[in-house]
Amino acid sequence: MNKPLLAALFGLAIAGTGVVPAVAAPQAAPKAAAVTVDFAGTVSLSNCSGSVIRFPNSTDTSPALVLTNGHCLETGFPAAGQVITGQSSTRTFGLLNSAGTKVATLRANQVVYSTMTDTDVTIYRTTTTYAAIKSAYGISPLTVSATHPTAGTAIKVVSGYWKTIYSCNIDGFVYRLKEGSWTWKDSVRYTSACNTIGGTSGSPVIDTSTGQVVAVNNTGNEDGETCTVNNPCEVDENGTVTVREGINYAEETYNIPACFTSANVLSLSASGCTLPKP
Repeated sequence: MNKPLLAALFGLAIAGTGVVPAVAAPQAAPKAAAVTVDFAGTVSLSNCSGSVIRFPNSTDTSPALVLTNGHCLETGFPAAGQVITGQSSTRTFGLLNSAGTKVATLRANQVVYSTMTDTDVTIYRTTTTYAAIKSAYGISPLTVSATHPTAGTAIKVVSGYWKTIYSCNIDGFVYRLKEGSWTWKDSVRYTSACNTIGGTSGSPVIDTSTGQVVAVNNTGNEDGETCTVNNPCEVDENGTVTVREGINYAEETYNIPACFTSANVLSLSASGCTLPKP
């Protein structure tokens, strides 16, 4: 995994590929004018990155949510097949402004959802609202797109931990991405310019034409090994395994908005919600 930094420091342990075409990708859309992508709304965690997010229908008075990776969960990696909901939390996040300066500390009161099955996400509920954050700090949340990303799209991976922005394109999509005991579905493969490192785990992947979050950065193949921790491999529909040393990946987020109400309440039984259930 593009692991939490702590794991990275211990031999780049968790945090990170697989050669054959991945799942057929949607055709590239016409290019749109790029929007400014900076650090506003991103957060730094103790060993990962993340962002304050909202969904297209979220209300301003809803409790603000923070998105990061499942493997960034403070209580440890969720096991394969495990889904965590409603777990209490007091995790803190450093809220960044556009320049990457910390302007506030946000605090969670709940792990709303966390898993490393099919995807690699943790969503925290904070003790404040979008409106309160905007009023106090002039910072708006990042909106999670409800539309599947497109191959060829220009993206930026914004790491609140390292205060670094990586720029590249979506190279394509991976039918199954396997790393250790975990398997992720329909993952985003970056072009080589996004050489993310430990501590970038959980960074929002932002479509530069819309400014919206289309994925969450999570892993990369570091040593050319096959399907081991820090060395994910790609598996196509026929079971063919491909290893792409040095290439990094993210997990799509377009399927998350359908699982939340306008008040940011998790509803895994909602129509259209495809997130794994406990």
